[in-house]
Amino acid sequence: MSAGMCVMTADEFFDQDDDGVVLLASDEVPDGAQRRVHNAVKLCPSGALQLVLE
Repeated sequence: MSAGMCVMTADEFFDQDDDGVVLLASDEVPDGAQRRVHNAVKLCPSGALQLVLE
């Protein structure tokens, strides 16, 4: 689908390659950014992203 909603919502954590495939730009999420990353995952229209809390 390559909508890029996650990139538009949290671009320091998600990126897209030339084909529109989402790439993880950072797997470290500071406390102040957790809500934005969570929203980015929820906004993914294809449901391709999953948030794993450790």
